Amino acid sequence: MRQHSVIYTPKASDHERLAQIWEASVRATHDFLPDSYIDLLKNLVLTRYLDAVMLICTKDSRQHITGFAGVSAGKVEMLFIDPHHRGQGLGRQLLVYAIEHMNADELDVNEQNPQALGFYLKQGFEVIGRTEHDGLGQPYPLLHLRLHQQQQARKA
Repeated sequence: MRQHSVIYTPKASDHERLAQIWEASVRATHDFLPDSYIDLLKNLVLTRYLDAVMLICTKDSRQHITGFAGVSAGKVEMLFIDPHHRGQGLGRQLLVYAIEHMNADELDVNEQNPQALGFYLKQGFEVIGRTEHDGLGQPYPLLHLRLHQQQQARKA
């Protein structure tokens, strides 16, 4: 069931919920990461990363946050959907909003997360580079993606 809801701007008081969604989503899709690393990253999400981006989110009919994205300097830095709400079009909705309203046309994705890579390729992104390590220098390769030029032309 695809649902199209309004895009909201979460408040600082929503950060705990965003971190819960982040953790649940990562545990559901990033089976290559050890628990200790997920715990470290969750702390960074709460204490640093959420404050470093412009946040948008989706909510269900009861006004509970179901997914969120963070954008900084034209780059989607995070996009996570509550696992109970996956497959409803929320990720695409957040991504389209980020592209159309926040001028986002780049992002990074873990190479070891083929679901996410497939999603972004289907949305019109293409791989433009690769690094061997993640942002913290750990051996989790990142693929750098950019919105394909034809998609950008349609956006304009």
